[in-house]
Amino acid sequence: MCVIDAAVKEAAVARFLREYPQMERAVCDHPALLGCADVDWSRIPGCPAGIPVLLRGLLDEVAGPAALPVLENVLMNSVFHVSAVMPAVLPFLIRLAAVPDIAVRSDLVELLVVAAELSLPVDADDERQVLLFGKDSDHAEREWCRAAFAAHASDLRALLEEGTLPDGLISVDDRECLLRAVEPQRGPS
Repeated sequence: MCVIDAAVKEAAVARFLREYPQMERAVCDHPALLGCADVDWSRIPGCPAGIPVLLRGLLDEVAGPAALPVLENVLMNSVFHVSAVMPAVLPFLIRLAAVPDIAVRSDLVELLVVAAELSLPVDADDERQVLLFGKDSDHAEREWCRAAFAAHASDLRALLEEGTLPDGLISVDDRECLLRAVEPQRGPS
């Protein structure tokens, strides 16, 4: 399993900041990022300082496609594990995915689906699940993600309302996955 090193994440953020210095200076009062400046990002283990800049970058037509893979790397510790940063970023991702004209919208929806899938509780009696995803007790970030999805359930439901997302932007299975993230009792259809 490939684990993404914190120094590698920090270097990728620094590279983005060098390539798009205007994003660091950009003033962003977009409603999707309301509260972003209030998060104490430095208190989150493994969180690079440039997270707010990456989130602002997602709104930029030119910088967005470059900001997204850097943010994805920060939000993932491996193919099967979200990082401790994911729960703090989820509210902003949900609101950004609702912005109709954002260049990376479909990718944000996919990232939300990945976060929802990877935050599902692991059946401790299922050896294969435990082998792939680890025990829930060893991955508190999953519970934190579930709490973030629950806290922002109304925003996510609004995003998933019929007609909100253009046809083809989300599959029926992915829509169900996101609905399960806010309605855990909802089983697979």
